[in-house]
Amino acid sequence: MYYYDIQGIKLTDLAARFGTPLYVYDADKIIEKISVLRQSFDGINLKIKYACKANTNISILKLMHKHGVEIDVVSPQELELALKAGYKGEQVTFTPSGVSFDEIETAIEAGAKINLDNLDVLEKFGQKYGNSIGCLIRIKPHVFGGGNEKIMTAHPESKFGISIHQKEEILAVVEKYNIKVIGLHQHTGSDVKNADSFTQAASAILDLAFSFKDLEIIDLGGGFKVAYKEGDVVTDMEEVGKVLGGAFLDFCEKYGKPLQLWFEPGKFLVSESGTFLSTANVVKKDPVKTFVGINSGLNHLIRPMMYAAYHDIFNASNADNSVQDSYRVVGYICETDTFSFDTEGKPNERLMNKVEAGDIIAMKNAGAYGFTMSSNYNARFKPAEVMVYEGKAHLIRKRETMEDILRNQVEIEL
Repeated sequence: MYYYDIQGIKLTDLAARFGTPLYVYDADKIIEKISVLRQSFDGINLKIKYACKANTNISILKLMHKHGVEIDVVSPQELELALKAGYKGEQVTFTPSGVSFDEIETAIEAGAKINLDNLDVLEKFGQKYGNSIGCLIRIKPHVFGGGNEKIMTAHPESKFGISIHQKEEILAVVEKYNIKVIGLHQHTGSDVKNADSFTQAASAILDLAFSFKDLEIIDLGGGFKVAYKEGDVVTDMEEVGKVLGGAFLDFCEKYGKPLQLWFEPGKFLVSESGTFLSTANVVKKDPVKTFVGINSGLNHLIRPMMYAAYHDIFNASNADNSVQDSYRVVGYICETDTFSFDTEGKPNERLMNKVEAGDIIAMKNAGAYGFTMSSNYNARFKPAEVMVYEGKAHLIRKRETMEDILRNQVEIEL
């Protein structure tokens, strides 16, 4: 189902007003996804921690904050953005991977909760802080889950977390420094379709949890699958809520006290809110296929090229489907930057309403890992961002200029 407007504002009008390429976010969709997650775990002491690496625009962060969603960050810079968006230190969780210890110290100074993912850092934490502050430990439960190998994070060869098979080593460090472990964390991966992977990982974490006496939190990460096209398989949130919620409550009863259940959704909360708008520069008829070349490329939306990710693509300038053709949608970067991949991860053609040069080409599911992974490759400017909030379109990031490209360059005399 193609949507040619957001909250009653036509995509073509947004493109005309703000120019292209352009990221547009529907605030109502984000609020809806927050509600879905809460309803799925009704009756559970649930805390949602937005994995902000998905989209760090400060207006998105402020929207999350306004609706009671806390935040998970992976860098000091994301931490600073969170604080600027109105979060207090204790509402922030710092979940880094392989960072220097000074970044952890910075987060602790800001009052953030710390999630430690290797034994070396756990040792350093114990040496400096002992049991003066609490921490979470990220566990790798050796579970395969997620859409593909690039977005699986809990399998045996993943860099993330401390292997659950190193339980005795973890406990030895904790005992040595009397570390106060307030939470256990795991993240299976992205695009998990059903409760099975979550259940496997949760079972392993909950079994391990009985070895820690001061727990307050069980954090099961995120990774809920969203719809990339009509009829797509998505995570059954009602099933996940029922199965995991029941297992969690049963654990709390056996553990002897109520704990908080945390999730860290990123894509789930923002992906479907985003539409990426570009303009067709050329329609290039070739003996083999017809290309639509747009005024964007992998510098603005790298997911198709990096992950072979599927994005529904349609002609926002032409709602008449009586005349359609197959098009391969490609970018203007001096690389092979194809946007139209099939669900098997191969470049393909899309059946679209007739496209002419100047038409607005829209890509759905662009709210997560779009702008945040953009670059200035080929010295191209990063696009503008707009949020539609309460029926009005708000510019939330200006389009870059040549001044931005040159700002931090230092020209020397030769």
